[in-house]
Amino acid sequence: MAKQLTADDARQSLSAHVASKGTDIFEKYGPHIGWKELQKILEDRTCVRYPCTVEFNAGMLQPGEFACPLAKGAKPEDGYMLHVHPMFMTRLDKVPHLVFYHLVVVNYGEFASPDDAEIFGAAALGLEREDYYQILCEMSDLLGSASPACAC
Repeated sequence: MAKQLTADDARQSLSAHVASKGTDIFEKYGPHIGWKELQKILEDRTCVRYPCTVEFNAGMLQPGEFACPLAKGAKPEDGYMLHVHPMFMTRLDKVPHLVFYHLVVVNYGEFASPDDAEIFGAAALGLEREDYYQILCEMSDLLGSASPACAC
């Protein structure tokens, strides 16, 4: 008799897949991923499932948010606009950190958790998860936020 899959099994499977996809990005575009590499990654459908562009615009962000992905249409295939706080226009070296945190929503939708976002971002940048989390906290602190989570 086959074992019934549980919600925990599905969560572990997604986390493993997220880590693998992040590692794939690091191996293909690393070891240094900056603004230029990020633009290539966003165009690569093996890395980002749906079209996604970055706009420096705080109009759609909640207070303290550094970024937020918003669907451009009713279907995921219509793409996403990732709104990034304009303060980071002068910190382009950190924009990939902020974008990767939110790309799990673009790639996996509502199934993605904050843990998945950290796992993916850390793997994509070749960082330990705790180091990646600390960078996100530092970026959030610049905006006066206690958490990097997106409230969109």
